[in-house]
Amino acid sequence: MSLDSLSSSALLIAFFVYLVAFIIFVLAILGKKWSRDLSAETAARHVKKWGWAGYVIAAIGFVCQVVYFISRWIEAGHIPTSNLFEFLTFFGMMVILAFLVVYLIYRTPVFGIFAMPVGFIIIAYASVFPSEIQPLVPSLKSYWLNIHVTTAALGEAFFAVGFAAGLMYLIRMVNFQGTSKTDRRERRGVEFSLFTIVALVSFIVLIFAFNSAGYSAKFQIETTVKGEVTVEESNYVLPPIVSPSTSTLVQMDTFLGMKEPLFEAPAWMKGASAGRKLNTVIWSAIVGFLAYGLLRLIARKPLGAALSPLVQGVDPEDLDEISYRGIAIGYPIFTLGGLIFAMIWAQEAWGRFWGWDPKEVWALITWLFYAVLLHFRLSRGWVGKRSAWLAVIGFLVVMFTLIGVNLIIAGLHSYAGV
Repeated sequence: MSLDSLSSSALLIAFFVYLVAFIIFVLAILGKKWSRDLSAETAARHVKKWGWAGYVIAAIGFVCQVVYFISRWIEAGHIPTSNLFEFLTFFGMMVILAFLVVYLIYRTPVFGIFAMPVGFIIIAYASVFPSEIQPLVPSLKSYWLNIHVTTAALGEAFFAVGFAAGLMYLIRMVNFQGTSKTDRRERRGVEFSLFTIVALVSFIVLIFAFNSAGYSAKFQIETTVKGEVTVEESNYVLPPIVSPSTSTLVQMDTFLGMKEPLFEAPAWMKGASAGRKLNTVIWSAIVGFLAYGLLRLIARKPLGAALSPLVQGVDPEDLDEISYRGIAIGYPIFTLGGLIFAMIWAQEAWGRFWGWDPKEVWALITWLFYAVLLHFRLSRGWVGKRSAWLAVIGFLVVMFTLIGVNLIIAGLHSYAGV
């Protein structure tokens, strides 16, 4: 078996093993609720037994992903974190690692229902991007690639754990039956967080569907710089609701009777990929709202209210502690990887420590946000809901830094884009 097939197979196996582990964690909690005739002691043994089964299977999946990581590293000749596919698969692996570490400390099976999906959804999202091994651009040919990216991803993985526990806390403590202004605002916040997750999963499914169908559309874009004309090509894998600015349609598969884009991207959105990025954002919103609406119809209640019974037996103080500990572990690691090591590498690669590149700015915003979170918690006593809200919002900032900046804003880190 070649290294390429070994790495691909190991990653695929890891993904499905993570799914099995997630299902077992679900059964550990739902089995207790379905068997209402069990004594409290018997139910506790059931949860503990199936919780450990889920943990062991998740650890096996992690080992499979380590096999993928090492085999791809050997094949590529460099650490496989140089593009979005590689980075997101590594980031997902670090999320699973952070979950395995935290679970050993708190041993809360219901935590697996919320933390495991964060890891395998990120891995699934990675498959949206090109997976071919690519040669490193000159600025990435440095040992700092190994140090900066791995430590930054590990720190962000513990932020993901803090996010999962924080979201669980909110679902546990928000009053979904209340009628006060505060109750309504909190419900909207929880629903927005769940909508974001649903939209991401739906977008992944959408990409897989159109890739399987072989959909494609191509545009040519002519740009003139100092009298020199250059022609770039922009390839779409989703039906082009919006075309690149000042482009020519070369080829487009029909979709629901649509034979040409509905409108053109604004003129200020420059670059061959600008229109495609805007098209991606529009499709994400469309499928997100459709999927969320369908789930609301099935549940006949807000998704937060539907999930609330799963966490009613969990001590909210434990969830608050898990969220805080995850962030407290991740913050110094991210400080090293996301800021200090990044600035040293930037000095070597570009001759300056700081250049206000969009990814640098958003990394700083992320660092400052979590600094504020820890400051308010330790000095102002912001625990419970306040801390949980900050943990959830903070991870949304992390995901925008990792993905949104690449898809929406051009910069020196755009080599990691699609």
